[in-house]
Amino acid sequence: MKKIVYLFLIAILSSCNEEPKNTKISGPVFGTAYNIQYYTTDNSNYKTQFDSLFAVINESMSTYIPDSKISRINKGEIIEVDKHFTRVFNNAKKIYRATEGAFDPTIGAVVNAWDFGPEGKIVNIDSTTIDSLMKSVGYNRMGLKNNKIVKNSNSFLDFNAIAKGYGVDVIGEFLESKNVKDYLVEIGGEIRVRGINLDKKSPWRVGIDDPNFNEEQSYSKVIALQDEAMATSGTYRKFKTDENGNRYAHIINTKTGYPSKTNILSVSVLAEDCMTADAYATAFQAMGIEKVNWFLNSHPELKAYFIYEDENKTLQTLSVNNFPE
Repeated sequence: MKKIVYLFLIAILSSCNEEPKNTKISGPVFGTAYNIQYYTTDNSNYKTQFDSLFAVINESMSTYIPDSKISRINKGEIIEVDKHFTRVFNNAKKIYRATEGAFDPTIGAVVNAWDFGPEGKIVNIDSTTIDSLMKSVGYNRMGLKNNKIVKNSNSFLDFNAIAKGYGVDVIGEFLESKNVKDYLVEIGGEIRVRGINLDKKSPWRVGIDDPNFNEEQSYSKVIALQDEAMATSGTYRKFKTDENGNRYAHIINTKTGYPSKTNILSVSVLAEDCMTADAYATAFQAMGIEKVNWFLNSHPELKAYFIYEDENKTLQTLSVNNFPE
């Protein structure tokens, strides 16, 4: 009996002394790529589970999939939504109200008109077209009752400005359910971290893109993150040019229906979860620096970092609410 107990104790001590190993998994998702790092003592590979979760989110909220739940709702079908859809819908409503409509998921039809969405461009777009489309914009006109969306028949719902961040959170929460305490999840630049980088015995370090109009990647700054999420919205790569050479940024002003006129090239937001950071990064682009400064005075849980052009077209930066230097 003593020998059995002794061997059992050795087994426990051996398992306690096992060094956590870094697992790295990457792949395509949401029209971009994901990169995930996490530490376990048993080399658990969760790629199958990750891909399964991504598929569920896509089938729920991708406007690029014709028979997804959101696409069917946009076509006028009355269907029950899943828990992922409900969670995003409710959080989007909260941020819509907090930003007084600067973040509005019903702007999707107008986004399409400017050729930034899945349904392509409306030819010869003009003020009449925009005015007509704007009549169906307004998240306050949309609700959730008995797990079904109640909306205007012409309203177009688009969660693309929040769903990628939500996907990051879903993966992070899955890892936490597996008792993973140290991880980094990144999808197309949206990031969530918990714990530390055990290989380096330090917080996770992530880069913020330097605005430029080519495909060469460089970083404006590199910051340390621990138990936070970060999302960045930039206008310096995703834009359209019309036949007259005018460049239109992809951030649409939810009040006017026109691309936002702003000197902000990039805004990065830190929050507890990535879904929140993702939505606010989009809203802050449209709100402008002065209004965001005022807004963040009463929202200390959010931090922001702006890269913008001054009146001389010189790049400037601004950190708000103690964004890491």
